[in-house]
Amino acid sequence: MVPVALSHQSRSGVADREKTKSTFSDRVASLLDRIDYRLADSGERKEAIARLRYQAYMRDGGIFPNSSRTFSDPFDETGNVFLFGIYIDGELASSIRIHVASKEHPEFPSLEVFPDILQPELDAGKVIVDSTRFVADERLSRIYRALPYATLRLGGMAAHHFKADHLLAAVRAEHQAFYRRIFRHRLICEPRPYPGLAKPISLMTADYQKFVNEVHRQYPFFRSTFFERRVLFERNFSAADVASQSPQGNLFPFVERRPRRLAG
Repeated sequence: MVPVALSHQSRSGVADREKTKSTFSDRVASLLDRIDYRLADSGERKEAIARLRYQAYMRDGGIFPNSSRTFSDPFDETGNVFLFGIYIDGELASSIRIHVASKEHPEFPSLEVFPDILQPELDAGKVIVDSTRFVADERLSRIYRALPYATLRLGGMAAHHFKADHLLAAVRAEHQAFYRRIFRHRLICEPRPYPGLAKPISLMTADYQKFVNEVHRQYPFFRSTFFERRVLFERNFSAADVASQSPQGNLFPFVERRPRRLAG
């Protein structure tokens, strides 16, 4: 094949795109320096997240009004859930809920809606990370455009840490393009009614292990250290216990420890 020389205009276009990508990555990285990832390990934190959810879903027309002005469900309390608040300079800015599911720990929201697709995967011994209830404060999300990326970073970290076979995204049809672009998600089920929500939800999945290096190359702020992932997801922070665990071992040795975001 004869090599084709790039015109000056083409070279400039490539350079501009690379500069834009670099500037964006720097912006997300700068925001991460001001962020704390905190587990909702108290009633006060859960209540604050439930209020934030209600505001976000009502603003988007995703739920119906209720007198409590909060939005929660029993999946907030399962044994395999990681409910995070994301704080900027100490202020709650966003939240995401992550379930790490397996044959032994099958409780996660998307299974309720897509059992015909997901139950066979559990039966086959697959590990599934289900990220749901991604919400953000309206004011702070306008100020910090990088906030969605800093929030969704947790889902990728969980998939990486637990060596997940599926990183799920249960999303509305209009949000599919975003997830396809970021984590290489692909659609596996068209929208279905979702309990508690006013609008139907589609199901997407990503083989994060396959694309992790590509994602990290394009979005270097998604990288994390093993130490950071261990603080956020192990909950048993004994070095001896962590070293002795195998991928087939207990995924959830739940000894409480409050995580904080570490530079990675």
